[in-house]
Amino acid sequence: MRKSLDTSVLGVFAITEGRLVWQAKSGGQVRSYTSNVSEVSRVSEASKMSKQGEQQSLEFPRPLRERTNLLANECELRNSGEGSDKSALTHGETAKDANDSLRHPELVSGSHHAASLEDVTPHQVRTKLARRSLSPTILSRKGRGTCAAFTLAEVLITLAIIGVVAVLTIPGLIKNHNEKAWSTAQDVFTKRLEVATRQMNTEEKLAGYANTMDFVNELKKYIKITRVCDNSEITKCFNKQVIWNEGDEPIDMSQIKTSASLGQSDWNTDTVAVQFANGVNAIIAYNPNATQDPYNNQFAATSASMAILYDVSGNKSPNTFGKDISQVNVSKVGKNCTVEFVGNCFSAPFIPTPLTNSECENLKESLGIEKCSSNNSDYWGGAVKACNGINNLPTMETLSQIATIIYEGNPIIDSYENRENLVYIAGSASSIGLPEPTFALWSNEESGYYRRFLANYTEATPVWRGYSGVRAMCIIK
Repeated sequence: MRKSLDTSVLGVFAITEGRLVWQAKSGGQVRSYTSNVSEVSRVSEASKMSKQGEQQSLEFPRPLRERTNLLANECELRNSGEGSDKSALTHGETAKDANDSLRHPELVSGSHHAASLEDVTPHQVRTKLARRSLSPTILSRKGRGTCAAFTLAEVLITLAIIGVVAVLTIPGLIKNHNEKAWSTAQDVFTKRLEVATRQMNTEEKLAGYANTMDFVNELKKYIKITRVCDNSEITKCFNKQVIWNEGDEPIDMSQIKTSASLGQSDWNTDTVAVQFANGVNAIIAYNPNATQDPYNNQFAATSASMAILYDVSGNKSPNTFGKDISQVNVSKVGKNCTVEFVGNCFSAPFIPTPLTNSECENLKESLGIEKCSSNNSDYWGGAVKACNGINNLPTMETLSQIATIIYEGNPIIDSYENRENLVYIAGSASSIGLPEPTFALWSNEESGYYRRFLANYTEATPVWRGYSGVRAMCIIK
């Protein structure tokens, strides 16, 4: 056997019939070299091959340049399926073995293939070397290797799944975020409002106001208010519509003019809309009967002094109670028909707070009063003020229709007619929210006309506007 071999060629050793045969391809020619092997060596080799279950072949790596070219053609070789049956990596081989063969070309690795010299072709040898030089991880995809890619159908299906998941989850995430933001803003606002009214209580500035506007003007000193609108311009400071119960028709907030519209008809005060510096809009009704206790730190100043409907999102939607809209001491919003008859909605009867002459002079134009009383106890004027205008008091005709309802036989009574010998039906007045058994109600007549309802007669007569024994009912529009 020749001692010097060209290391740039690939050779295969095989033991056949007691000879060591070397076959190599060099310079385009195949040359064979043989050498005798001793019987002991042959028997030893045969025994070793028997234990391993296969013959051994010895491979020498080609130069790195040719190996690189083989790697570049890997996709084509694998896709065509050539050499896949005769040149696969065994489970025992690792990436480290392949790397070692690159770094140390003099090392030899077993191929664990039993093949005769005639079965081995140069193409199969190159394919085997290329596969042995690749990491097992690359070949683990059943022939797809580095050429693997997603198809257009797979990409579209993935995007469709992502879209469906987004549609199902994003609205819920937004809803949870909004609810948390609204709840936090409401907690902050009510805390600030409570601190302001408690300070007013401590300084004895909480009680004693005749109307809501006077109270708001004092409240501005304790919590920053950027704009104030009286009840004739409510929608300049507050939303035009509010949904009190989801699914119901929106409420026209321009009609929320009295405490009755916020569920506090017994306060008989008007409403005022405000905008706070922190972006909260609100409608406030003050309680003229509010009390104060400057020496009691636990005094419930907020709920005792006002009813307030507020929106923490300003004029932004959804303008729905229970979401961005909340309340303090408001039981309902909208018409509060304590008394409902003859096609009209009325507040509960109340005894009005009288107007002074100066108050009447300041308010008469906005309330529709032509002439103020010379005294400072104008109860009729107080009724007009509580109802936010003379047109919100019942007419004499409407009052005569009440008489038709509560007396036996439903007698027809003219607007200014007095009628005797009537029989009052017990409970008929209270059934429509009126007092029992006798009462009197102001009309919208500026001369002071009112109607009295007694047990056996009714009368319509003018009376001094300073008379305190007459109640009023406001028409709620």
